[in-house]
Amino acid sequence: MQKKSSYLDVSERKLLLKVVDIFVVCISLWLANAYLEFDYVNFNNDNIVKWLIIIAAYLLLFGEIFQSYNLVVSNNRFLIVRSVFLTVLAVTIFYVFTPFVSPSLPENRLQIIYFYLILSLPILLWRYLYMFLLFTPKYFKSILIIGHSSRIEKLLNLIKNDGFHQLITYISDKKAISDEKFTEIKASNINEIVRKNQITEVIISTQGFTDEINKILNEKVISLFEKGVNIKSFETFYEEVTNRIPKEYLSNDFYKNINFSSNNNNRLYLTFHRTIDIVISFVGMLFFLGVIPFVFVGNLIANRGPLFYGQERVGKKGKIFRILKLRSMVTDAEKNGAVWATKNDVRITAFGKFLRNTRLDEIPQFYNILKGEMSIIGPRPERPEFVKNLAQQIPFYKIRHVIKPGLTGWAQVNYPYANTMEEQEIKLRYDLYYIKERNTFLDFKILIQTITTVLFFKGQ
Repeated sequence: MQKKSSYLDVSERKLLLKVVDIFVVCISLWLANAYLEFDYVNFNNDNIVKWLIIIAAYLLLFGEIFQSYNLVVSNNRFLIVRSVFLTVLAVTIFYVFTPFVSPSLPENRLQIIYFYLILSLPILLWRYLYMFLLFTPKYFKSILIIGHSSRIEKLLNLIKNDGFHQLITYISDKKAISDEKFTEIKASNINEIVRKNQITEVIISTQGFTDEINKILNEKVISLFEKGVNIKSFETFYEEVTNRIPKEYLSNDFYKNINFSSNNNNRLYLTFHRTIDIVISFVGMLFFLGVIPFVFVGNLIANRGPLFYGQERVGKKGKIFRILKLRSMVTDAEKNGAVWATKNDVRITAFGKFLRNTRLDEIPQFYNILKGEMSIIGPRPERPEFVKNLAQQIPFYKIRHVIKPGLTGWAQVNYPYANTMEEQEIKLRYDLYYIKERNTFLDFKILIQTITTVLFFKGQ
């Protein structure tokens, strides 16, 4: 069975962007050194390999921070320019100020500006070529969806919102969405549809179908599997696209689908995780000592009240601890009782908004991390009164307390605002995804996205 071979998976796209970025930068530097009066990065020097490796490392690191490898950003003209500008600016600054691993500063300081242009312009040109040539349906996955009419709309919307898949048709018991090609399940020839359209992936949900139809589907799916077609359940596909567990997992048999990551009992991982907590907390506390005079003045002028405040929060295994924060609301913010903070909350002061956007209000929690009550990464700790209410309406809410709460977390970098019970449930599903998939790479990804949040003032 012939399958579409020209598509680029999400991971392949990101790898392509990174590899070509490094390639065009190296070629541009070589051409500039060979044919222009640019000798800051001299290819005749014995250290050239080391210098290029440092440039590549900086490029990849700051590219992640400034979202150069975010595929949504890579398909937006304005965001491409912004991300490339900031990425190369950071690379240039760090490269210039680390002469012990990079070339000595050139006598002609204009060479630094040339260095910036030699890096940024080729990357920008390549990114526009990528957007116009490779971000097309030809290079998307060709998807076939099979599902009951009661669930098909959710499946179809998931494909549309993802933006990296091309839906060929959907097979169901009846038509659900008028603007998509529909095939009736009893009249469908799944093998023929897959062969004719070079289907890359089949997404299937058997929930809602009768036992008779499910038996027929299983026979056809086995046949496709034998021919090498990639078959995925709706739940697996949902996790890959959204990076959170599907709502269907929050059921009485949740344990079938939600398990601890193997790293939850891995002593090496846990020791490394705790070491990183301590190191980052010490650095954070030193940084706090440096900015506290400015925060004090800002609080004195714009907040007019206590600088710090403490609140009880629920930690690991439901243990109550007291969290420390910089005050960002008016002093009588909760005179009528505890309520969730909302977007554009009128109780937040002007200076408090700055503290929240930059996440400076969270810095005192490094003390809680040093004490072992919190971690750098984990579900955000909630107040006991909120937890009680949430646990009553979302029966599986307390599962998030199996690990230490965090200063930042997977839910925070993916879904910052949660003002309703439905939104709280969505954030819970992000937290449970982290607990289920917890690993060093995911922790690093959260740290990078947190830095991005701070730099682009996306904090709440």
